[in-house]
Amino acid sequence: MRRAAAACAVAVLGLAVVPVARASGDALRLADARPIPLEYFQGLTHDRAGARYFDGVTVGLYRTGRSLRETGRVANAIPPAVSAAFGFNHIGDLTWDGAEGGRLILPLECFTPGAPNGGNTCGQGAFGVADPVSLGWRYLVPLDPADIAKAMWAEVSPDGAFVWTSSGPDLLAYRAADVSAANAAAGVRIRPAVRVRAVPPSGITGAAFLNGRLLLAGQAAGPLQLWSVDVRTGARRLEAELPVSGESEGLDVVDDGHGLVHWIVTPFDPRGRPPTYGTGHAELLSFVPAADSRLRMTVAPARLRAGRAATLRVRVTLRFGGRAHVVAGARVRAAGRTATTDARGIARLRVRRTHPGVVRVRATKERLRAATVPLAVD
Repeated sequence: MRRAAAACAVAVLGLAVVPVARASGDALRLADARPIPLEYFQGLTHDRAGARYFDGVTVGLYRTGRSLRETGRVANAIPPAVSAAFGFNHIGDLTWDGAEGGRLILPLECFTPGAPNGGNTCGQGAFGVADPVSLGWRYLVPLDPADIAKAMWAEVSPDGAFVWTSSGPDLLAYRAADVSAANAAAGVRIRPAVRVRAVPPSGITGAAFLNGRLLLAGQAAGPLQLWSVDVRTGARRLEAELPVSGESEGLDVVDDGHGLVHWIVTPFDPRGRPPTYGTGHAELLSFVPAADSRLRMTVAPARLRAGRAATLRVRVTLRFGGRAHVVAGARVRAAGRTATTDARGIARLRVRRTHPGVVRVRATKERLRAATVPLAVD
């Protein structure tokens, strides 16, 4: 009963003015950037066992391990009969749900570039359901067009009760129990249980929950932005702004050692600028909370002797999600020498100082806070 009351309260708030807060500096900081296949274009999610799932460029479905090594793929996850019946030809940012022994929920739409009505050629959306093991199709539950004209993303709430998506200025929450084989067989067009007027000015290309708030990626207003929304009150907050050239796509939250928040950025910049991360692939950008963004470093030996060369062994780590992670790809500088940490977070530099004093070893990566260790030169 409390959940129902809360849902009603949120629905009423959909008509109210939503408070907006701006984080003091970025609350999330870029920690890593990795190229991924261009096919992993639209969205990403993960399951409890650590498998990760991607979709794109429009209809493909892919599974990888934690390290992003691919373990399964289906070139077209939408059966031809479904496309013929409904017109669906595009999967947005997908989500994993623990119901039915585990399932992937695929937000479906019809999109034809250059077509009228923003390319939306069928005026309807749906949640498709696929098997996470075989990546095969299970069924589809249509969404009532009175509420939504297309489904561009989906995200299951942390308690598994709702599947969130958006339409225009509103966030919509459908009961996860309504996304069922029974409703699919009956052709029931389901309607949202909750509506919150809280879509940020950047729009939404992907979503994931972080610390109970719905994190939203988008760039409709210009720069790529990450916002978070308290779905109980509708209050939203700008968490990060990314000054890069590219196209915002899907979002996921999982500690994979590279970061906690993961955002797909593709090379197709809406304003026609050269892509920051190059062409021929998408980029997976990983973020950590600003409070956890300071690099840590250990250096051996701890002291140097003037006039003698020494090899420094530098290990760089970052603590987030309650544990320490090695940092690969960090740039380490000391005494005019530079090296990059390997997959174990280790870099080696050969240095030599002719006079006593101090050598400062400094490690940097992306937008993380640098680490500096002074070494005495005797």
